[in-house]
Amino acid sequence: MIRDPAKARTAAALATVLLLAGAAAPALAAPAKNASAAPAKNIVLVHGAWVDGSGWKPVYDILTRDGYRVTLAQEPLTSLADDVAATKRVLDLQNGPTILVGHSYGGSVITVAGMHPSVVGLVYVAAHAPDVGESESALGKRFPSQVSQQVGAIRSTPDGFTFLNRTDFALDFAPDLPNGQADFEARSQMLTAAKVFSAPITAAAWRTKPSWAIVADADMIINPNLERMYYARAHSHVTELRGASHSVYESEPKRVAAVIEDAAKNAQR
Repeated sequence: MIRDPAKARTAAALATVLLLAGAAAPALAAPAKNASAAPAKNIVLVHGAWVDGSGWKPVYDILTRDGYRVTLAQEPLTSLADDVAATKRVLDLQNGPTILVGHSYGGSVITVAGMHPSVVGLVYVAAHAPDVGESESALGKRFPSQVSQQVGAIRSTPDGFTFLNRTDFALDFAPDLPNGQADFEARSQMLTAAKVFSAPITAAAWRTKPSWAIVADADMIINPNLERMYYARAHSHVTELRGASHSVYESEPKRVAAVIEDAAKNAQR
């Protein structure tokens, strides 16, 4: 028992401070515990082989209407290194956290370019997602696509650029698009250097950054089982779209945009 009045006042004051500190601590800690970063508002869309960025227009329209700042990376399709560099130039222009989206071969591009510090999340749309040292062509031999087993489906020029047989483009690449649209895309193909498919991946952003992915289960360009393997390995948030072709980003823009927006809202949590 404290008999000295001065000591008693000191003890009482100390007890009050400790009591107030204990009560304040949870209040101060609560915001840090429950806080989550704001959604990413920047989205960069990366196209795949044999096409350009115009196929993203339906998804672009939805995302911009919903308030996102969307940029398309136009790749030269001359080498994996060139395409990664083209994507990084666009990422350098972003003014905050960015979701990086790739379709088809564009998945390989974002796997490397996604190491960029502005990228907070990746979205793979019927896309490749190799690991370091792997290549699309080697993985394609383990999981052959329907197109790879068709004689004459993939053509090449004397200087090593590839394209899809225009006659069968609609059936192979875009069976769920209107015939006129598919025919236009067949005639406007961007010839793609064959070496992009055999280039080994030098970095794998999905190992350190969250990813979302769409499996197109009627894809004839990439074996859907290869897509499933990629996304299971990356622990991606996976959406499977039944009956969707390789052109899922054009034929199912609302559902693709919904996955991208989910990534934008949750990548930083």
